[in-house]
Amino acid sequence: MLPILYSFRRCPFAIRARWALLHAGLLVHWREIELKAKPKEMLDASPKGTVPVLILPDGIVIDESLAIMRWALQQADPRGVMTARDSDLLIQVNDGSFKHHLDRFKYSDRYPGSSKEEHFQKGLEILRRWSKCISPNGWLLGDQMSLADAAIWPFVRQWRLADSVGFDADQELKPLRDWLRRFIEDPMFERLMQRADPWLPGGMQPIFPADAIAIPMDQSLFHLALADDWEAALLTGNYRVSTRGLSLEQVGFIHLSWQEQVQDTFNRFYADAGPVVTLRIDPKSVSAPLRADAIQTGVLFPHLYGPLPVASVVEVTPFSPLRSC
Repeated sequence: MLPILYSFRRCPFAIRARWALLHAGLLVHWREIELKAKPKEMLDASPKGTVPVLILPDGIVIDESLAIMRWALQQADPRGVMTARDSDLLIQVNDGSFKHHLDRFKYSDRYPGSSKEEHFQKGLEILRRWSKCISPNGWLLGDQMSLADAAIWPFVRQWRLADSVGFDADQELKPLRDWLRRFIEDPMFERLMQRADPWLPGGMQPIFPADAIAIPMDQSLFHLALADDWEAALLTGNYRVSTRGLSLEQVGFIHLSWQEQVQDTFNRFYADAGPVVTLRIDPKSVSAPLRADAIQTGVLFPHLYGPLPVASVVEVTPFSPLRSC
């Protein structure tokens, strides 16, 4: 049974909640809403009437976007987003004063008596301050992406949508522009912003992400590993290579295959490698989320959104490629 997510595509609070669910390898029943016609089912679960709202299978309701992010990343945090320190203060500024100025700049007609220019200047001051915080590695709080990065970027994107010419021309914002580009040019962005018709009781029940499916637990999964990488994993108890030359932390998941996909995976990525072994994995014995995601060609491949325990590997055999005639 999957959680239920009430969402609105363009809302930055909903965007960051979906971002966390997507990056944690989770699937949810996706109920896109119309803000002018909020469904009774959502209001019964969360009378405050704002998105996102996540209803867990046990009936627990999480109706704050940051709490949804934290819940999702507690299920799986393959990039280590939650390990970075000092995120709370930046998020408080974003959700408080920056959002206050953003609304009164972007939607000035909704706030009679407010000065659009004054709120623009105050919001810009915050953006320039954040821009100065960007590290040489391109993140707000050091060498890796933090919860602050993931929680703030949808609001910076919204500001840019309201003032793209000024945002793109401001030299003081160049580090922040490059930082934002990392999110909106990521292949995940298109999946994050997929469209859905408003949900109606008794109607179709789409899944988010729309290009993913659950993985059957009664079929073995496979992963090709360089022999040296597998030997290293035996020493630590966990295998953390996504695919050849790339780590779990870099990619965000470990690439797996169904049996009929193994040969093609070898041909594409390992044909010129050294010794390669085939790991046969029992999907029921892994604790991190499993999800089958579509690649650019539309073909579904299974992915593991966390480290692979060596105990979950039930068979290791040298890979022998098929010989063509």
